[in-house]
Amino acid sequence: MPIRQPPQLTHHARKLRTNQTKPESLVWTLLRNRRLNGHKFRRQCPIPPFIADFACAEKRLIVELDGDHHEQQAKQDMSRTAHLNREGWTVIRFCNADVLENTEAVGVAILRAMGEEWRGRE
Repeated sequence: MPIRQPPQLTHHARKLRTNQTKPESLVWTLLRNRRLNGHKFRRQCPIPPFIADFACAEKRLIVELDGDHHEQQAKQDMSRTAHLNREGWTVIRFCNADVLENTEAVGVAILRAMGEEWRGRE
């Protein structure tokens, strides 16, 4: 039986999905429908007590996008990453500017984090 998420976390994740930022939309275009070497990603994925921007459970990889607020939140983000690492997840981060300037390079970096190279659509 699947693990039930706390209802408030699920509700918040749904809200985030409907209000995604431009960088989130660009990355989701790269990841959705198994476009990245056939890997299944979920967006705004609850991983208690957090919600990951994007997660690939198969590879235990979380992709986080850091907006302008990141500098004020760097300490909390480090703590969050450490917690997720202890839970067996690898977390990679990109700033919104990197996504907006070169989305394709972000896709390549995600693949490298999974130990892979681009294979095209499967």
